[in-house]
Amino acid sequence: MSHEALILFTRFPQAGGTKTRLIPALGPEGAADLQREMTEHVLGRIWDLVRRRGVKLQVRYANGSRSDMRRWLGDRVEFVDQGDGDLGSRMHRAVSEALRAGARSVVIIGADCPGIDATLLENAFDLLRTQQLVLGPARDGGYYLIGLQQALPFLFENIEWGTRHVLTTSVARAREAGIEPRFLPELPDVDEPRDLPIWETTRRTSRGISVVIPTLNEADHLPLALAHASADKPLEIIVADGGSQDGTPRIAQEHGAGVVTCDPNRARQMNAGAAAARGGTLLFLHADTLLPPGYCQDVLAALRRPDIVGGAFGFTIADPFPGRWVTETTTRWRSRLWQMPYGDQALFVRRWAFDELGGFPDQPVMEDYEFVHRLRRLGKLALLNTSVVTSGRRWQRLGFFRTTLVNKLMILGYHCGIPATTLAAFYRRQALAARPPTLNPKVPVGNPSNQ
Repeated sequence: MSHEALILFTRFPQAGGTKTRLIPALGPEGAADLQREMTEHVLGRIWDLVRRRGVKLQVRYANGSRSDMRRWLGDRVEFVDQGDGDLGSRMHRAVSEALRAGARSVVIIGADCPGIDATLLENAFDLLRTQQLVLGPARDGGYYLIGLQQALPFLFENIEWGTRHVLTTSVARAREAGIEPRFLPELPDVDEPRDLPIWETTRRTSRGISVVIPTLNEADHLPLALAHASADKPLEIIVADGGSQDGTPRIAQEHGAGVVTCDPNRARQMNAGAAAARGGTLLFLHADTLLPPGYCQDVLAALRRPDIVGGAFGFTIADPFPGRWVTETTTRWRSRLWQMPYGDQALFVRRWAFDELGGFPDQPVMEDYEFVHRLRRLGKLALLNTSVVTSGRRWQRLGFFRTTLVNKLMILGYHCGIPATTLAAFYRRQALAARPPTLNPKVPVGNPSNQ
């Protein structure tokens, strides 16, 4: 059965063996780090297309070994050594082998153009249904993409690769053969020190983490949560407030966070925060939960593998209560074995995956449970070894056994099809029955989790 083939040319990020023209500016290690980050960036942006359209993805690598590549990018990608010869020989070999393996069209891209995304590639494959040749012009005179229906060796032979004449020479040869290329938008690539600002602009958003915190009367807990979240310098922190009366929005602004407001519904608040966010990764944090030091690097390290669509942190409860160890242990095993972390483990997700799911479901309870259930259909979830620390106020208020029973009943009821509004009313009654009368009745009772 024929298929569409997408081939990414890259190099294993070995110091001194990649991005050599950037070594004077970045040093060997810095150039290798750039190669790693840009490859991860491109794979993260195209994985949605690969999964959704059924494109067969192959990574053709230089340097390193197949086992090195698997340790780096996971085991859901086919890795093939580029082999000998100049760039033209290696690309022609890749196209020919893909066509012999049953591909009806082949697209080759590199890892040095940060503007490549799923929409661009989808356009290329759509054009190849009727066109013989598709080219993506690079601003430096080369091309960042070539798409073919058949092997055309004259496009790859005796080309001065790395010069400003690559595209014009390729177009002239195609027209001499009676083939009129179709062109995608021109994009910049990153090869020289003068190109580095292009990557830095992209990096701030694509590798940036937007922290979204839903709040309702969280003035007591929010300052510490913001202090921990801001310590690692994420791209931004957005507090999505549901109408607090205790100065929560003011506290958020004083700590440098952006504020959006909407109805007091956690799912809607998180969706509103996500709509205002600019980062390529969204991290949803409860106001009574503290992120660990270095959390941004932990999240980005987990997302190096393109098949990882999101994940969560380990789970620790700050306040003592009988049964705390049981709660923490069962949470850890549930998250690892069944890929079912909950909201107060600080869920993080790739932006494209969040958008494809339409955000959190608009329901008054169990929104995190349903979201994670849907997210698992798009790829794997990562549970980090580092842990968040969350308040034990729910367990202290209801008690360990009652909290466990209520949460189990909520999950059972949800799977039995009981409406979320009914479950929310039940949960709220349980929480209010256990609340001391001196507490502010407007403080949210929260959602069931971690049982």
